[in-house]
Amino acid sequence: MPAKKRCQHQGETRCNSAVLRIVGTCPHCKAEFCGVHRMPEHHNCQNLESCRQQAFEKNKAKLESERTVASKMAMA
Repeated sequence: MPAKKRCQHQGETRCNSAVLRIVGTCPHCKAEFCGVHRMPEHHNCQNLESCRQQAFEKNKAKLESERTVASKMAMA
């Protein structure tokens, strides 16, 4: 039986918890983490600023695509 993968968090003390199977891999830095450290903010992700910028751009594009423009009415 293979050994369980352990959390790759490198904080003040090394985390020895098991990696979550489905959601434990960070999509930004590709490291594997336990339930406590799986979010980029909780493991001090090296790509956190890039992650924030991508989320900002995605949200901006969504909001701009939903924007409505009021038509100007001519005054007689």
